[in-house]
Amino acid sequence: MTKKNSLVVGLDAGTYKTTAVVAETGPQGAQIVGIGAAPSEGIRKGTIVNIEAAVRAMRKAVEEARLMAGCELHAVFAGVAGAQIQSFNSHGMAVVKNREVSSADVASVVDAARAVALPVDRQILHVLPQEFAIDGQNGVKDPVGMWGVRLEAEVHIVTASVTGIQNMVRCCERAGLHVRDLFLPALAAAEAVLGPEEKELGVALIDMGGGTTDVVVFHDGVVRHTAVLAVGGHHFTNDIAVGLRTPLGEAEKIKQRHGCALSELLSGEEEVEVPGVGGRTPRVISRQELGAIIQPRAEEVFTLVRRELSEACPPEALGSGAVLTGGGAIMDGMPQLAERVLRMPVRRGAPIHVGVAVLSCTPRPQSRGSKRP
Repeated sequence: MTKKNSLVVGLDAGTYKTTAVVAETGPQGAQIVGIGAAPSEGIRKGTIVNIEAAVRAMRKAVEEARLMAGCELHAVFAGVAGAQIQSFNSHGMAVVKNREVSSADVASVVDAARAVALPVDRQILHVLPQEFAIDGQNGVKDPVGMWGVRLEAEVHIVTASVTGIQNMVRCCERAGLHVRDLFLPALAAAEAVLGPEEKELGVALIDMGGGTTDVVVFHDGVVRHTAVLAVGGHHFTNDIAVGLRTPLGEAEKIKQRHGCALSELLSGEEEVEVPGVGGRTPRVISRQELGAIIQPRAEEVFTLVRRELSEACPPEALGSGAVLTGGGAIMDGMPQLAERVLRMPVRRGAPIHVGVAVLSCTPRPQSRGSKRP
């Protein structure tokens, strides 16, 4: 890859936060050279509901990333998420033209697998090959060069609503950005935090966002299942606001600073000040009381995840357990509670094969020959 094309820009418009990341790719992986973030407006459960507000957040996030990276940003890979995502597995078959499977034959059978009848309001986002079969021989991962007559493929297809995709593209264009491609953020998170051994043995990625929780299941090194659950960090915030009678903004701060998903990890000595509504006098509660509000919601989330996993694959297919990522995974007690509910090993995910080339918001010197991704 030439120096000119070595920059990649990702844009993720989430329920709470819109983030832009600039990475410089190379043989050793990716170096993060710019990060920008802005509070999300006009986005609910990963779906754009106000274009003007979403555009403002995108512009601010991209501008911060541009200043940090010291280069002009004109094109992005944009994430499409939320309850609009639906996925399923599909099967395709094609005849091998010259008896020896070529890359063109593989492309043909994958096209056959993706040729499914979709509602007019759905659009394919990803087609992920799982495995191939040649003349009835199953379990082939790379059939190129093999001899055969009939080539079959199993693929996983991720779709999104046409409205959601068009609104995302329109927002990016109004923010002055060209969309190079669209992606499912949970798949990007999986690439960032999962190792090849985990994917081979079987692992479930649980991406806990503000409006939704995304689940991606890997086995034998490929994606077997994806799902979006309509519950996320905002539900924790709302429970705290209602349970403690405090404004939503204050409830979010309390959740981030003092939240714990497993109340038994807390001592009764820790105290939390809770601001009142409408100028009422603040009051003090124990952190255990706060945990007693959060834990039932966290148990509900992981119960829904467990139900989704049981429908996707048998328990023995997840030999590596589960990996938590996303803003909701940061809360104390989340991995411990997840292990209890899911009945499997659970760890927090952190990016691998990714370095950080900038550690502050100090802009890098910008020259006339700045890269233009």
